Amino acid sequence: MSQLSTRHLLGIKDITEQDIHTIFDTAQNFKEVINRPIKKVPSLRDITIANIFFENSTRTKLSFELAEKRLSADVVNFSSSNSSVKKGETLIDTVNNILSMKVDMVVMRHSSPGAAHFLSRNINANIVNAGDGTHEHPTQALLDAYSIKEKLGDVAGKKVAIIGDILHSRVALSNIFCLQKLGAEVMVCGPITLLPKHIASLGVKVEYDVQKALEWCDVANVLRIQLERQQIKYFPSLREYSLYYGINRKMLDRLDKEIVIMHPGPINRGVELNSDVADSEHSIILHQVENGVAVRMAVLYLLAGAK
Repeated sequence: MSQLSTRHLLGIKDITEQDIHTIFDTAQNFKEVINRPIKKVPSLRDITIANIFFENSTRTKLSFELAEKRLSADVVNFSSSNSSVKKGETLIDTVNNILSMKVDMVVMRHSSPGAAHFLSRNINANIVNAGDGTHEHPTQALLDAYSIKEKLGDVAGKKVAIIGDILHSRVALSNIFCLQKLGAEVMVCGPITLLPKHIASLGVKVEYDVQKALEWCDVANVLRIQLERQQIKYFPSLREYSLYYGINRKMLDRLDKEIVIMHPGPINRGVELNSDVADSEHSIILHQVENGVAVRMAVLYLLAGAK
């Protein structure tokens, strides 16, 4: 079994470029598995994995659960909405109670940045960060980069524009770290109110005009507005945001090249992307979803060997 340089996947910042390539190579093998008539392998049949989600999730939770079952792991699903967390139980107590049932690995989503790091220092199990607040979402960045590599042949040398609500997005930060480690150029684009103040210090280009960003890039990774994380209004209305920062087919037709459109989901159609773009030949959004299962299978498989 190939090994990662770490026993946890807490963030892209904490892994090496070689780790990323190892995950991609392993994911390629698992992608062949999930396209077979029998989509299951016994790789983790002795492993029990707990999915602990303190925030709502559809795609990520389903993707992890499917990846775990494809690997023949035993799966325990935990949702904070109907748990003892509502009675005041702490994160450590919640997880330790689950681990006392002989769980080997924890996949956790939490609203607090750094929650996965905190957990990794306090419990004896492999931790996979499925999103911690506005901090990181490493498996999303890995599947995004894997999808770019699959579509364009390589990530190195490609120009990737991340467009939308950068300020509140955990996807954006993980993507920046991952793409840069793989040799891509990265640009962020959005309203000035939705760009972190010192974002340029991460070595990314900053643009406020969407059309210019599209003209520059090979790949546009479009993010939704994270309304659930916003405590104040960062722009007048969704209609105005769509007018200035939404991407439609006419904008793509004005380009003198073909670009790739990506989105981590869920899409707010008619806001950041029109349907004529989301469903077009430029889009690899559904390929991202498929690749997400293979990449998460790879991460779980590799971490299971990092005891």
